Amino acid sequence: MAQRQLLRAINRASILNAIKAHGAIARTDIATFTGLSPATVTGLTAELIEDGLILEKTEGESRGGRRPILLALNPQGAAVVGIKLAEEHATLALTDINADILAKHTIQLGPRDPRSISLQLASETRDLLAEAAIKTNQLLGVGVGLSGIIDSQAGICRVSPHNDWHDVPFANLLADELGCIVTLDNNVNTLTLVEQLYGAGQQVRDFLVITTGRGVGMGIVTNGAIYRGSTGGAGEFGHIVIDPDGFACSCGNRGCLETFVSEPWLMRRAELNGLHVTSPDDLIALAYADHPIARDMLMAAGRALGQATANLVNLFNPSLIIISGEGVRAGDLMFGTMRATMARHMFAPLAEKLDIRIEPLSEDIWARGAASLVLSTIFSMPTLH
Repeated sequence: MAQRQLLRAINRASILNAIKAHGAIARTDIATFTGLSPATVTGLTAELIEDGLILEKTEGESRGGRRPILLALNPQGAAVVGIKLAEEHATLALTDINADILAKHTIQLGPRDPRSISLQLASETRDLLAEAAIKTNQLLGVGVGLSGIIDSQAGICRVSPHNDWHDVPFANLLADELGCIVTLDNNVNTLTLVEQLYGAGQQVRDFLVITTGRGVGMGIVTNGAIYRGSTGGAGEFGHIVIDPDGFACSCGNRGCLETFVSEPWLMRRAELNGLHVTSPDDLIALAYADHPIARDMLMAAGRALGQATANLVNLFNPSLIIISGEGVRAGDLMFGTMRATMARHMFAPLAEKLDIRIEPLSEDIWARGAASLVLSTIFSMPTLH
């Protein structure tokens, strides 16, 4: 019985993924893409229509007989809230099944203890739902992304340096307030997930997402699944050591990649080099105005990032690397240098079919990523435990 239920759930997920990948599609084409029998497709799509996850659209083009009815994801089939929890503020976004934002709030956070944060986020979530006329019982769930080491299965924040949290069961705290499922994960993993479900990572089995900005983070997808490590700490790319005799990093080590690339460290290096800049944007502007020290700083950051990323290619052999985050505004001085350095240090056969994409990042996508923690449950293939 359990195996039959599992097979049914797998087949439903296969159909949903086929529709998501191909857009409006006929039942016969779903059968072709999934390998399921026409009878199975007919039965399961009827269930999915009844559940509100898909809908029938305008008839497609005739292929010599009756014009087929096309099936598409129902945008109103799921309401999800994604929350990007930052140091001093949070962004909450209500999304549909396509992770498109229907309503959004950004709030300043009050007291930083977990209980106070959960109460504030629960109140703001209810306000967001009321604004969009969505009842709490219509909510599929809430996803939360934050920095740190996160045990996503247990919903526990093991370590969050920005919040000074240790072993905080934050998913349960927020779920108790809202009365719905709450999923918790590292914020770079949420960004990786939205790329996998809706972005450049669709249909890509092995890819990496690297973020630069306040810190340096990484999301890892291997064989179609996000890799989180044994304790949820995989992807701490910013803390690989570049120079053992370098600056003391906040993690307690010395010469970490973050001390070369992250914006707070670029500002510190600028100060040590006698540059009078008040923001990373000022430093970038100075570099593109041909100030030699500012230019050298961005290019040095690019070389450090390129060497470290080349090592990732040699370790993981990805087909795609997405570079994102606030730090991509440093432009070609940093990232052109990064590409050139990677070319020198990658094992050549692994570089032949590697696609590297630089993607600007908005605050919205972090919240969409957090929402994808919940949306992914609709499309993921279940397993028998």
